[in-house]
Amino acid sequence: MVTIPLCMSLLIICATSTPQTDDPTKKLVFFLGDSTADVGTNNYITTPLKANFPPNGIDFPGGQPTGRFSNGFNNADELVKNFGLMMSPPPFLYLLTLGSGFQQQLSKGVNFASGGAGLLDITNINNTVPLSEQINQFATVRSNLSALIGDPATEAKLNQSLFFISIGSNDIFGYFNTSDAKKPPSTFINMMLSAYSQHIKALYGLGARKFGIISIPPVGCCPFSRLIQLNLTGTNGCFPPMNELAQAFHLALDGLLLHISSELPGMKYSLGNTFNMTLDVINRPRNSSLFGSVDTACCGSGALNAEGPCNQKAALCSDRLSYLFWDMYHPTQEASILAALELYLGPTYVSPISFSQLAKE
Repeated sequence: MVTIPLCMSLLIICATSTPQTDDPTKKLVFFLGDSTADVGTNNYITTPLKANFPPNGIDFPGGQPTGRFSNGFNNADELVKNFGLMMSPPPFLYLLTLGSGFQQQLSKGVNFASGGAGLLDITNINNTVPLSEQINQFATVRSNLSALIGDPATEAKLNQSLFFISIGSNDIFGYFNTSDAKKPPSTFINMMLSAYSQHIKALYGLGARKFGIISIPPVGCCPFSRLIQLNLTGTNGCFPPMNELAQAFHLALDGLLLHISSELPGMKYSLGNTFNMTLDVINRPRNSSLFGSVDTACCGSGALNAEGPCNQKAALCSDRLSYLFWDMYHPTQEASILAALELYLGPTYVSPISFSQLAKE
């Protein structure tokens, strides 16, 4: 059984304002999650889920693949640009290769995200780094910070740091590709919620207080899922069962965050509704859409460019700015730019506060 990589997690609605950047020296930024936030973690592990080969990175500075599942910068990069950073902090596993220089590289934060990761440990069958292990890695970072600046200063710094989590789509893909599909959807959602609750509480116990949560998009609308619908019905549309589960999970997660934030003193959160955000873009009339193509991958092969992977043999679109999807699962850099701005500014698809407001709390 092969775990299907993550479908796009951040999609877009056009934002008209320009964000005011914060002083990045005031807080650290930590990313946990899956391939939409992975900036090279999977380069350092033995897994088939990698993106360190062309044409990935064709629009990244220098035109080189970095391990990002994107034609350029990804969601993590574009989000932190709004906070004054040039790109996402480096991967934890890269920092480990620096040896004695590890501690000196923690000044901006760390990215733990791993392509293929899930909320549930059972989702991670391709040797990716599950969220539970990412939190263990953060505990190592916390220990190093304490050794560097002391426990009180570390606690104070982490209380003001931003913790972004983008995960859950791989769990839904796994649900439809394993025996889990025999479980009622409500049972599976409860499993995911229980895991999310445990993960947030574990991070809280390590000093996290500000959580930017990016919920699951309509994964049934990425090219891979559309191909399933095309094969089943002969029509090019979203695959409803996946979307129904993703939407139900978002609603449940909204309630969970409200509940646990009332239990954990000092916890603040912002929840990005990427489900509605994505559908609003996809359902726009073509003549007013931000993208000329909202159903076909820029890089791939076959129907919808979703029958084969994005690699050096794949067909590549000529205008990457007009495509919503880079490959059969992930957004283009352009999609990530607009999505990050919407999350930062709010308020349409973010509650109870925007990501920019979260930073100021």
